[in-house]
Amino acid sequence: MELNIKSEVQLNDGKKMPLFGLGTWQSKPDEITKAVSAALDAGYRHIDTAAIYGNEHVIGDILQERIKAGKMKREDVYITTKLWITQMAKDAVVPALKKSLEKLQLDYVDLYLIHGPAGLVSREDGTPMPLTKDGMLDIKSYDLTETWKGMEDCVKAGLAKSIGLSNFNSKQVTTILDKANIKPVTNQVECHCYFQQNKLEEFCKPYGIVLTAYAPIGSPSRPSKTDDEPVLLEDPVVKDIAKKYNKTTAQVLLRFLLQRGIVVIPKSVTPSRIKSNSELYDFELVAEDMIKLRSIDRKKRMLKSFDKGVEKHPDYPFHEEF
Repeated sequence: MELNIKSEVQLNDGKKMPLFGLGTWQSKPDEITKAVSAALDAGYRHIDTAAIYGNEHVIGDILQERIKAGKMKREDVYITTKLWITQMAKDAVVPALKKSLEKLQLDYVDLYLIHGPAGLVSREDGTPMPLTKDGMLDIKSYDLTETWKGMEDCVKAGLAKSIGLSNFNSKQVTTILDKANIKPVTNQVECHCYFQQNKLEEFCKPYGIVLTAYAPIGSPSRPSKTDDEPVLLEDPVVKDIAKKYNKTTAQVLLRFLLQRGIVVIPKSVTPSRIKSNSELYDFELVAEDMIKLRSIDRKKRMLKSFDKGVEKHPDYPFHEEF
């Protein structure tokens, strides 16, 4: 499989998306400047952000600086951002994207995603995580098909080239597909060797919906990590394969997903690791090693959120098998 850092996947709307990008979740604004600059210098052409990450304005500054200096054109980089879950009323979607575009200093994003299916109440003060008096999240069930109409309006207005989903289970994807005029191009979900998402991938394939993997190396720095949880980067099978190819375990894990045709957006703020994560194109995992890596699937979600009652939300996506 001939892959390079500019390799793209064909989307169901006729557009293309780079298979490899930089994730920016949990990255502080001062770290983001270095991270995005290092990524662009290393040849990355896909940056993934979200309204809730609080870093769109920093990414916008970096992009504008490079565009104005003639170092790159807008069309050279693929930008994804996401609709936050307090803004899921149909009429709130376009204004939310306009706000993101203002921060990004762009006329359009390449991809706009619904960040998740489980909505929260929209408060006048704009708080992103509204709480009830007893300290639980103030949840709200939105009509996801109406939210999707708002997403389609973003495409019609020329504000987003493509639209998609994040953290949706198969039943919720079906709900969208049943009423959609424009199909979602991707479902961005947790996906790595310990949680391979084979069933969700097979479900999405007939519709041309590509999986995008966040936490592709198992989110080793996740806040919810406990001492007794396995560390994917230290898995003996992964370590043996990495040794065979003279690569890091992270590089093997990322290459595994790329060879499955899954988009990967590893997050890092360390310039050396950002460069290392992109060095995936001078080796190819042979079939035997792909089979070995497929065998270590624990079907274990690392980022299952049980924060402040969200698991009681009627639209909480992770009670379903896939």
